[in-house]
Amino acid sequence: MSKRDYYEVLGVERDSSEADIKKAYRRVAMEHHPDRNPDDNSAEDKFKEANEAFEVLSDGQKRSRYDQFGHAGVEGQTSAGTADFSDIFGDIFGDIFGGGRSGHSHVRKGADLRYNLDLTLEDAVKGTTVQIRIPTTVNCETCDGSGAKPGTQAVDCSTCGGHGQVRMQQGFFSVQQTCPRCQGAGKQIKDPCDTCHGRGNVEETKTLSVKVPAGVDVGDRIRLTGEGQAGTHGGPPGDLYVEMAVRPHVIFQRDGRDLHCEIPISFSDAALGGELEVPTLDGRVKLKIPAETQTGKLFRLRHKGVAPIRGGSSGDLLCRVIVETPVHLTKRQKELMEEFQTIHEAEGKKQSPKKSSWFDGVKKFVDSFGS
Repeated sequence: MSKRDYYEVLGVERDSSEADIKKAYRRVAMEHHPDRNPDDNSAEDKFKEANEAFEVLSDGQKRSRYDQFGHAGVEGQTSAGTADFSDIFGDIFGDIFGGGRSGHSHVRKGADLRYNLDLTLEDAVKGTTVQIRIPTTVNCETCDGSGAKPGTQAVDCSTCGGHGQVRMQQGFFSVQQTCPRCQGAGKQIKDPCDTCHGRGNVEETKTLSVKVPAGVDVGDRIRLTGEGQAGTHGGPPGDLYVEMAVRPHVIFQRDGRDLHCEIPISFSDAALGGELEVPTLDGRVKLKIPAETQTGKLFRLRHKGVAPIRGGSSGDLLCRVIVETPVHLTKRQKELMEEFQTIHEAEGKKQSPKKSSWFDGVKKFVDSFGS
């Protein structure tokens, strides 16, 4: 008897996605599974047919050959429905029941760790090397990570027979689940190591040297391969991720490549001009303040910012001047200020154009209510 078209078997179109094909197979497999149809002799054949169709259509290369040449293109490349029904069913429905075929190996990679590294702004900008101490687990040297006492070895689990899975009957379904005794390892340690008590690893605090490249910023991470938790039963260790945290600086605030700072200047320096020494991360530089500088004026010092970690030119240092009102005036200073105020008011708009225009605007605004 000639074989039916695989797309027809699963009830899907020829341009169906992999997800649609898998979904259709689940439906057909559930409908025709022999455990659900004990009195239907044809159910087993239909289930085998669905399995063969899914085996071809879920494989990109096989599906391409089938689309081009039909059954002849995949002849001899399918299991022809001879696979174990319960294993097939466990593969497809394992995610529904929390089971599935997870594999029999009890070797597992260790967990990854994270360490928050607190840096000064100077260290983050220029780079540094720091020593950190981290609590972790490492392979037990006594048993070389096996968990078994030297001279002994793990034996097959008495519950699952070394498969790591047990089969349970749930109504119509025969479901594969992780073995509750060995937790899927397939092995049991009858004579545990005296050092690690069968875990295969021991707790330890180790010191690591971390090279912090210049230009790192908050949230940047450095990966130290193999410095995480030890693996289970000889598995590879996880990784350590060192995440950067930068403490607030007393002078500077960082914004990407640029640095910002505020510089207080006296009333007289703002009016008459002058030259100030400004701190940078590379030392002090001279900043010329022109006469009649207003508070909030921004000065840019080129290339005095941060060199990006991924390359490129350095940013700038942006200095905002803040004119500071003098306090605790002496009697003589007050007399001079009062004299200055008298002379200044006589000049009016000429010397305080912003103040004069602002009050003119206020006057017009108030007068508009009376009109």
